[in-house]
Amino acid sequence: MGNPQGKPVPLTRFAWLSIGAAVVTIVLKMSAYLITSSVGLLSDAMESTVNLAAAIVALIVLRIVLKPASDEFSYGYSKAEYFSTGFEGGMILLAAVGIIVSAIPRLIDPVPLEQVGLGLVISVIASLINLGVAVVLMRAGKRYGSITLQADSRHLMTDVWTTGGVLVGIALVGITGYQRLDPIIAFVVAANIVFTGYKMLVHAGKGLLDTSLPPEEIKEVKSILEAYEAQGVGYHALRSRQAAARKFLVIHLLVPGSWTVKQGHELAEQIEIQITKAIPQVSMTTHIEPSEDPLAQTDIYLDRIVQ
Repeated sequence: MGNPQGKPVPLTRFAWLSIGAAVVTIVLKMSAYLITSSVGLLSDAMESTVNLAAAIVALIVLRIVLKPASDEFSYGYSKAEYFSTGFEGGMILLAAVGIIVSAIPRLIDPVPLEQVGLGLVISVIASLINLGVAVVLMRAGKRYGSITLQADSRHLMTDVWTTGGVLVGIALVGITGYQRLDPIIAFVVAANIVFTGYKMLVHAGKGLLDTSLPPEEIKEVKSILEAYEAQGVGYHALRSRQAAARKFLVIHLLVPGSWTVKQGHELAEQIEIQITKAIPQVSMTTHIEPSEDPLAQTDIYLDRIVQ
């Protein structure tokens, strides 16, 4: 998490915005449920409760990420963002279970809806609040490379689509009089929430397992390295990993054995500057090896082979 100059940027204000929006939308959606007795609106309100829990965890995590690197955590705390994303994904799945449990009795024994028009108006207001906050969070998440804010934004957008589906369903109940449409829509909402939660858990899991940089960024790195082939410079053992906004690269540069230490160092500095300009917030480790040395060709594995 940082800006283009590499300085940490406090993003907790965005988490507070998300918390405030969650509290307001919970009140609005629960009011809509109490007015209409719609289990679809109840499911929508339950998802907003998950939004609040996720926003609180996001606030805690964003505070942790701001802590400077220490002797114990020499790479910093940016990976903590994956815990926030994983927690949010798990909470979404629990919300889906709650929605299903609430909807089953209504499917068996439908309950007529009341004051549908007023309930719809309240839900639309809540949905517009979520939409506005989601846009703000996504822009901030992309600008500062925060997966926590991006995950929160995607969750809020899911909430917006969920509310839209619920509103359409309730309107159809009012038009057709078919009361079982309400719990059926709640089941559809739950399925959508499960899909969203699953994607978040997968993303968090990959991050905790040190997934590599995106293919387009690896392609950019290789393009920069291959431009030096005419100078007799090669490379191997290119490895990468992500820690939320932070990115890490390891590259072994193969240079002519006749080069001086100064020449090799200047080459590494030049390449590192190019790559860090192309890929913001990347930390690089370069290792210089003489291309003629047979041992250099064995030093390409994650676990070095000792000979």
